[in-house]
Amino acid sequence: MKKFARMLNIFSVFALCLASATSYASIVISGTRVIYPSDAKEVTVKLNNVGVSPVLIQSWIDTGDVEAKPDSIQVPFIITPPMNRVDPAKGQTLRISSTATSLPTDRESVFWLNVLEIPAKKQAKSSENLLQLAFRSRIKLFYRPTGLQGNANDAGNALTWQTVSGGVKATNPTPYYVSLVTLSVNGKQVEGEMVAPKSSLTFKLPASSGSKISGEFVNDYGAINKFENTIK
Repeated sequence: MKKFARMLNIFSVFALCLASATSYASIVISGTRVIYPSDAKEVTVKLNNVGVSPVLIQSWIDTGDVEAKPDSIQVPFIITPPMNRVDPAKGQTLRISSTATSLPTDRESVFWLNVLEIPAKKQAKSSENLLQLAFRSRIKLFYRPTGLQGNANDAGNALTWQTVSGGVKATNPTPYYVSLVTLSVNGKQVEGEMVAPKSSLTFKLPASSGSKISGEFVNDYGAINKFENTIK
């Protein structure tokens, strides 16, 4: 019992550190997603250090595996600079260029931009322990081929809905990813997910044919758009 209590105390302290961590993050990414048109030479992402200390940042792109190590990832993009120091009240521009040659041309592809913030080490007094925390941010990067039909910012309205065993199936007929925030049917609300282009995804929602479904999705600018539709 004593051992369990001791472990619980340790876990509580660790959880408190994690809960407090976000309030000390210094690097702010301008935007919640990156759109990379296939005909662009490069796109840029602005980072700002809003803290009071210098930080070291490391940036990389992955394919969706949050546990993947940066040096083991194969992606058709190059980030410059991959690592740099950012002083307080200063900014850093990341330049992302594409080396893509075999990505689909009839639909978007999605990747993830990672920014790892490593605070400068502080001098600890001999009588105290110092915990240094690194903070990692991830935002989506959409590689968008030229000539795609329709408007990405209207893609959420184009989803079709139908009842299936176990819930409601969303079908995305567009060439764009749709990032759903919430879904609501008959007073029941669930968190949304990302529906891939020309694909379907089932949500566990109680519904019948003819029911109204409403929700929210994120557009290219990071703003929330609302939609309403009828389930078939």
